[in-house]
Amino acid sequence: MVLPMLNPTTPIQQSDCTTQSCGSGTEQMNHLPEAIRQKIFDHPCYSEQAHHFFARMHVAVAPACNIQCHYCNRKYNCANESRPGVVSELLTPEQAVKKVLAVATAIPEMTVVGVAGPGDPLANPQRTFSTLRQVAEQAPDLKFCLSTNGLALPQYVDEIVRHNIGHVTITINCIDPTIGAHIYPWIFWQHKRIRGAAAAAILIEQQQRGLEMLVERGILVKVNSVLIPGINDEHLKSVAQVVKAKGAFLHNIIPLIAQPEHGTYYGLTGQREPTPEELTTLQADCAVNMTMMRHCRQCRADAIGRLGEDRGAEFSLERLETTTVDYAAAMSRRQAFQQAVAKQLTHHQVSPAAKLQFIPIRQKPLAGSPPPRPIRMAVASKGNGLVNEHFGHAKEFLIYEASQQGIRFISHRHTELYCVGNDTCGDKEVVLENIIQLLADCEVVLCARIGFEPWRALESAGLLPNNEHALEPIEAAVMAVYQERLKATQLAQFTTGCKIA
Repeated sequence: MVLPMLNPTTPIQQSDCTTQSCGSGTEQMNHLPEAIRQKIFDHPCYSEQAHHFFARMHVAVAPACNIQCHYCNRKYNCANESRPGVVSELLTPEQAVKKVLAVATAIPEMTVVGVAGPGDPLANPQRTFSTLRQVAEQAPDLKFCLSTNGLALPQYVDEIVRHNIGHVTITINCIDPTIGAHIYPWIFWQHKRIRGAAAAAILIEQQQRGLEMLVERGILVKVNSVLIPGINDEHLKSVAQVVKAKGAFLHNIIPLIAQPEHGTYYGLTGQREPTPEELTTLQADCAVNMTMMRHCRQCRADAIGRLGEDRGAEFSLERLETTTVDYAAAMSRRQAFQQAVAKQLTHHQVSPAAKLQFIPIRQKPLAGSPPPRPIRMAVASKGNGLVNEHFGHAKEFLIYEASQQGIRFISHRHTELYCVGNDTCGDKEVVLENIIQLLADCEVVLCARIGFEPWRALESAGLLPNNEHALEPIEAAVMAVYQERLKATQLAQFTTGCKIA
């Protein structure tokens, strides 16, 4: 089954997701109306499930910005930093179209083209809409999205609808102008530069109005919020409540990036970044009111590939000069890929809450036995929703939590490569120790393969390596390991109870 493209003007019944267990993965897909399921099936940013399979491309055609953020420093010729606002090559609309066709021909899993900077797409409306209009003419099977700070959003909602842009991300960091004054030093509004709380008040009003207008027109809206410790951390709970009430589909709370070498105001003034624990806790608190996105990688404005990878270097303008494009064949391959993914998802569909069944050792639990506790697991994966990465080759670990309520995705965590070649594999004790610290709150590490030395080190640190579920779907593997550990715990309790009796 190939899921059809939808007209973004079609009215959509927004999902009602108000529990902590609700996320953007399997559980979300199960309870959503069919119209929305079709819109996010192959969009890696709007579905945790889709990000395992599908790729996106950001075209860097929007250099100007109409606001200044203390966490932002745009760079137009940078290959070394992985953060929003950074690009290697600034493109004209014509160059962008040529690049999109080449990428979509080479990468059949690419389904989405977005404009995310390096400035604000709606501060560059002619370049943004010209690019998407030309892409639509030559690649009609691709989805469109854009990211914006929202200042100019109400003015361009009709254009967004006209250009068949079905997904829009708005960065909303606050709903209180006094807090906004600490985040935004100025905005450029109606040909004037405005500063302080007055500037933040205008920005907030425009963001909220734009959000309402998009939802009224059936466009899916994701809200990004940068978590800035000591400034908006507690306040983001209120943001989640407001954007949920106004119909936003997802809330993506992302950690502040404030490293001095990036040259941002926060980086140069010592504003600290949040810890992973702070981020996870806030996401859990906000999930009571709003569906959370937890698989964001804070992509560059010229990112290409699946989330967590960047294949931009393969498609430089210089290389495109010798690239041959057969887009009709590319569309056929993409259709076949989507059919294969739909078949795979149907075959491996897992509803953790429904399938995760506690198999007791006894008919009745032992008197005084504690309830089964959640277990966190780190998964090494290189895509397709499978446990399919060697421990030593993992660039990141996906963190899942299994409990009696089901399985939920927690976060991703970047890491250095433990194994970088035959001569050095196993010699990097410092890297291994860093990985162990990174996964300190986990109990199991699922991977396709793992060497003896890292196995022994993980085990000594209380992390159980497991490669018995290689090439299995992640959720099925996590579920199986949880059940195994649950049975072992119950058996140990039963044996102890028998001895006491």
